[in-house]
Amino acid sequence: MTLSLFALALALPAVLAYDNGLARTPQMGWNTWNHFGCGISEDTILSAARAIVSHNLTSYGYECWHAPARDPNTGAPVADPEKFPNGIKAVADEVHSLGLKFGIYSSAGTYTCGGRFGSLDHEEIDAQTYASWGVDYLKYDNCFNEGRAGTPKISYDRFANMSRALNATGRPILYSMCNWGEDGPWNFAVDIANSWRISGDIHDDFGRFDDRCPCTDILDCKLPGFHCAMSRIIDFAAPVGQKAGPGRWNDLDMLEVGNGGMTFDEYGMCFPCVYPPAPLTACVWFVVTHFSMWALVKSPLILGNDVTDMTNETLTIITNDALIAVNQDPNGSPANRVWKRTLPEGGDLQLWSGSLVNNQFVFALMNTSPNPQTVNVSFNDVFVDQGRGYQTGTFTLYDLWQKDDAGKWGKSLGDFTGGVPDVQVGTHQTKVWKAVPVSTNGRRRDRADL
Repeated sequence: MTLSLFALALALPAVLAYDNGLARTPQMGWNTWNHFGCGISEDTILSAARAIVSHNLTSYGYECWHAPARDPNTGAPVADPEKFPNGIKAVADEVHSLGLKFGIYSSAGTYTCGGRFGSLDHEEIDAQTYASWGVDYLKYDNCFNEGRAGTPKISYDRFANMSRALNATGRPILYSMCNWGEDGPWNFAVDIANSWRISGDIHDDFGRFDDRCPCTDILDCKLPGFHCAMSRIIDFAAPVGQKAGPGRWNDLDMLEVGNGGMTFDEYGMCFPCVYPPAPLTACVWFVVTHFSMWALVKSPLILGNDVTDMTNETLTIITNDALIAVNQDPNGSPANRVWKRTLPEGGDLQLWSGSLVNNQFVFALMNTSPNPQTVNVSFNDVFVDQGRGYQTGTFTLYDLWQKDDAGKWGKSLGDFTGGVPDVQVGTHQTKVWKAVPVSTNGRRRDRADL
């Protein structure tokens, strides 16, 4: 299975997307799969839950549970009695007692991706059972789907069956669709799911091409595959951000931070060359990509590492509350890619920009090339959607991967007009700034700008 532990805000206003009132901001939590695979038990789940609480991760905001077969009399799903001798409800109850939400995994197929029984044509009894166990979150996969895919309508009907079944239970259960971007879920899932995967499975690698993740354009992808490098998934996310918003999110897959396949720069690290942190003047700072870009495009932030055995570096990355605030910003507007410039030595530079509440903004410069780069970032590009009043305005900029004198993420860099000159961005590095207008007078966009 994949079992998940979540610290979710379950506000219940009316919604425009999947009508369960959940995921008004992207969900945050932890999932067993990336690190543990099928090697899980009650102890794995509860130890992780206790670690999440002990590390205070709740303030910053899953295959293999199945028995060999369903209950022969009722057809209800049953947990593996050896791995979960006290049953799923007992585990969920203890997780709830720690102030966390509890998630579970199944597949819209005859079997799950791990070869256990799936939920295809058993949606109602499975949903009712999950609700009786106290489940708060369902990750719903796409394996062994009997060929019920190939058009958006076919995929919609299959996944909508579980959506209706979950709603019918009367229990708020966040619905996380995982059909790997097949048939364009960003078009059909906005009315039935709280989030949907946009690609094949992530691999703990920055940019390595793998034929098992063969697509270069997610909009016309016939085989999503797996072993998708992190930077490729970022490319996949660029055109579909416009489909996301409160209650409905593009899911770029679980975070690989802490699993060891990427460097600090690639995972998302602004970190001094000495640890524990020495004074900034004595150190070289590295900046982020993986964590930052997941945050900017409003992907769910689902940890995939062993939270019971984290380095200080990993803990520092995943508790950057300035980046988490961008991800959880109630405006719910994913950052958009303004431009992508291919470099002769390979790789590219990318500029991303997005809006936050209270007339504030975030923008990021990402370097996927093998060499450091120096770039002049123009406000003409950063504020291309806002118009001349912003492009010529003055903004206080905050570096979201540097700490201020009080130890808080988001160090003020001062006021800038016209852009940021001579930005030095290292190999596989991403720099992220929050921009706050020095004065909002005259910042309203003119009709002439439209």
